[in-house]
Amino acid sequence: MSTKIGFVGLGTMGLPMALNLNKAGFEVIGYDAFEGSRAKAREAGITIADSPRQVAEKAEDAVVSMVRDYAQNVDVILGEDGLLSAHPQGLTVIVMSTLDPDSMNELGRQVTETGQARIIAAAVSGGATGAQEGTLSIMASGAEDLVDAARPYFDAVGSNTFYYGEAPGNSQAAKLVNNLVLGITMNAVAEGLKFGAHYGLPESELLNLFQVSTGDSWVARNWDTVSQWTADTALAVLLKDLKAAHLKGLEHGITLPFNALSSTLLFDSWGQNAQGA
Repeated sequence: MSTKIGFVGLGTMGLPMALNLNKAGFEVIGYDAFEGSRAKAREAGITIADSPRQVAEKAEDAVVSMVRDYAQNVDVILGEDGLLSAHPQGLTVIVMSTLDPDSMNELGRQVTETGQARIIAAAVSGGATGAQEGTLSIMASGAEDLVDAARPYFDAVGSNTFYYGEAPGNSQAAKLVNNLVLGITMNAVAEGLKFGAHYGLPESELLNLFQVSTGDSWVARNWDTVSQWTADTALAVLLKDLKAAHLKGLEHGITLPFNALSSTLLFDSWGQNAQGA
């Protein structure tokens, strides 16, 4: 573990994570494709590089990638001016983006075949609030020695780290499992409250009942926040993961009927228009 770590992707999740690494005593060398994000990070005290390649040149043994999707990760890591264009020695790339499991395994294969770096995955749960408060749950997979070496970084940005084995895609599978359960539970709570409303039951008292009875869940305990999620923010992100789980289930012959139903009804349960996704 080094005190100098690279961080690519300084958006809604990435910037507070980078700041929490700084607060924990790590020097963060950051980069984002958007000038506005770079300026914001610079003002917050993050050292900004000119490219992912420069991040890899300045970081000592690890770089976090927190960009949007598979294509962006490929560009950041393997692109013309990507991390590996610096020909690093002993670099660990930590992918904390949310990808589907098979794409993460493919990315891991491509990086490993270059012989220039090693890669682990560490998908996160907790949203922007968890990123700001440093309370993210981290689902890690890859070579166990690399995950163990990265734990001080994970401790700086999260409250809990879980290990899911050698395959990089296992991290992403765990993230989909978590959000699959979240989506189903959200629909269950919304449906229960809808039924209660028909009989004039106070919503607050039903939520109080859930929290001390068999209807308890994270969703019930955080309903004030969850019920405010919208089609162009958190609901859209969740729907993306529900769809990914559904498609992977179809691809691999895994029957996930409640997940499929939850993704279909998610926006309707919130009285919102799915076109916002």
